[in-house]
Amino acid sequence: MKPAILAAGTVIWRKNKGEVEVALVHRPRYDDWSLPKGKLDTGEELINCAYRETLEETGFDTHFGPFVGSVEYFTPEGLKQVSYWAAQLKDAESVFIANSEVDQLQWLPIEAAIETVTQDTDGEILTKFIDVPFDSTPLIFLRHAKALAREEWQGGDEDRPLDNFGQLQAARMFSIYQVFGIHEIHTSDAVRCYDTVEQMTRILKIEPIITSQISEYTYKKNKEKALDYAKILKDSVLDLRLPILACSHNPVLPKMLEKILKKSKAAPTVTKLMPGDAWVVHIGKKKALQVDFIAAPLTASTNP
Repeated sequence: MKPAILAAGTVIWRKNKGEVEVALVHRPRYDDWSLPKGKLDTGEELINCAYRETLEETGFDTHFGPFVGSVEYFTPEGLKQVSYWAAQLKDAESVFIANSEVDQLQWLPIEAAIETVTQDTDGEILTKFIDVPFDSTPLIFLRHAKALAREEWQGGDEDRPLDNFGQLQAARMFSIYQVFGIHEIHTSDAVRCYDTVEQMTRILKIEPIITSQISEYTYKKNKEKALDYAKILKDSVLDLRLPILACSHNPVLPKMLEKILKKSKAAPTVTKLMPGDAWVVHIGKKKALQVDFIAAPLTASTNP
């Protein structure tokens, strides 16, 4: 069976006089009103595709929020699967400029947008959008990229570096996580964690907060330090309403996530992180509301 054509897009939203509005684009090629979306480029991650296509079709810079859902439909080229994220307009003064793909854009209240879109699948995504916590702030738990095997390293474990594949993964982290508008980056002081986020911190011009409290060797001695740090991160997101990323290890991150999700009904769909995987916890006014999974770059999985 021919594999599905993968594509990604966004539900761009803003608040206008207190009312939530979403952006619809008109594509002259199809003479339809739709959500911004486009096909995956070779070697591209779905979330990065959604960001790129949104920028190309609208010119708008956005900050991503929760994963909204996926739809499938048949085209002359075959089965197409499109994944969507909520994306908040970054600058309220942004002005749409017509381009070769999109000649018009309109902002509409959600219910009006559902009535306006040409394809039922776009209406399905907008209906799902209503039920996701789009007005939330991400706290990202990233497991370090693939490291050199323990038996292949003669030094201390905290100094064990990324292997060649892990270095390639680390080089792709910025393209994925730039979409969230990250404000702070915290990392374990283990070399493999710091090296995972180093290029991202440099491009974003963020001074990383390096700490032993979320390192694997500290966790073995005192688990409470990582749990306390998880609460600090959550409280910072609640207070600042700005996205934070923390890079740590497999034994540590599941317990940190468990701490964050206490008294919350949110739960991850993927319960174990492989090297380079991440959980994105979307935090509302008081607690975590949704947990999304992002697969490591350069893995066989392209699902959100």
